Amino acid sequence: MLGREPKDFDVVTDARPEEIRKLFHNARIIGRRFRLVHVRYGREIIEVATFRAIPRDVGEETLPEDEEGEMAEVEEQEEVPVTRADQNVFGTQEEDARRRDFTVNALYYNIADKSVMDYVDGVEDLRAGVLRVIGDPEARYREDPVRMLRVVRFSAKLSLKIDPATETPIRRLAHLLATVPPARMFEEVLKLFHGGYALETFELLRHHDLFGYLFPSTDEALAREDQGFPPTLVPRALANTDARVNEGKPVTPAFLFAAMLWEPTRRQMQELQERGMSGYDALQRATDAVLGEQLQHVSIPRRFSVPMREIWAMQDRLTRRHGRQAFRLLEDKRFRAAYDFLVLRADAGEAPRELADWWTKFQAVAESERNAMVAALAPPAATGGGGGGSGGGGGEKKKRRRRRRGGRGRGRGPEQPALG
Repeated sequence: MLGREPKDFDVVTDARPEEIRKLFHNARIIGRRFRLVHVRYGREIIEVATFRAIPRDVGEETLPEDEEGEMAEVEEQEEVPVTRADQNVFGTQEEDARRRDFTVNALYYNIADKSVMDYVDGVEDLRAGVLRVIGDPEARYREDPVRMLRVVRFSAKLSLKIDPATETPIRRLAHLLATVPPARMFEEVLKLFHGGYALETFELLRHHDLFGYLFPSTDEALAREDQGFPPTLVPRALANTDARVNEGKPVTPAFLFAAMLWEPTRRQMQELQERGMSGYDALQRATDAVLGEQLQHVSIPRRFSVPMREIWAMQDRLTRRHGRQAFRLLEDKRFRAAYDFLVLRADAGEAPRELADWWTKFQAVAESERNAMVAALAPPAATGGGGGGSGGGGGEKKKRRRRRRGGRGRGRGPEQPALG
């Protein structure tokens, strides 16, 4: 109805799970409290739900809703016996519609006569471009605080104006997001920022005072200007993410979190360096502090937090291009992400533009020209000064110092980042 291609369809019916299973020999019932049926269709699985009523005891029966308004993914098990409690959650199609969150998200397409069935004036709201919560907004937000994030996400995704009654309680109830488990918040963050409308979502989250409950240290850092200018790396990164998603290119949560958490990490690292801490130790200490605080709000699996840290650590390594270092960096598995992050930092005025341009050209030219580019670099500053002479005394002492420092800590390389 909006002229867009649907990502998928939710299939619902008045048939009970056990009736659906009798109709399809290759179907099985999954779920404990809220039972669904998985029907195999070739290589695909069609998930079929039975119309559900609004539970009498909302606190006991309501589960978080997923992107399309269905109940959240339930724990799968082979066979589930029918119980009286299960019978009580099933209802009519109209009851099923009123259980959903938004009027525009409670429309049914009847395959029998190709009509749209609307019990909550969703078609009217869709035509008017309005996003409205079904029922009392405050009560619905208290049932599930994540609905406030869904309001922002659907508004940005579908370009819908939020209904005033739906919008008004959000700032007042935003604190309820602190009660949502961090693991669930991780999934919500990916939906918010990996859908192709991350920049607009980010702006709406900040407008409604919700962003601080997802990334509190980032929200605080963004409120502080740097030399009279607000930090711009986060919005630039989100715009870049949107472009990649809309072009069908892959995106990774590691890069998203690297961009989101960089500003508070950079600021803490600078403070530690001003107290005399080395660049490498300052980066590690700041990263641990910011990540430790962040995990209380949004969990970040290690498969994403580790490459995030590597992207940050490589920022200093990208400044070291003499000899074969540039060629080795080019072969590093994290090079592309680290390079993209360097470009973002340069665009934000935080890293030297000439450094980013150098790496851009280095990737594009032939081997012979790469050798010429490296040869044209000025000699490393560490080879002279300080009474060590330029012939190698001072340089050899520095090499020994690096080896000793690198050997003290497990997993620590010889190069120490000095970012910021």
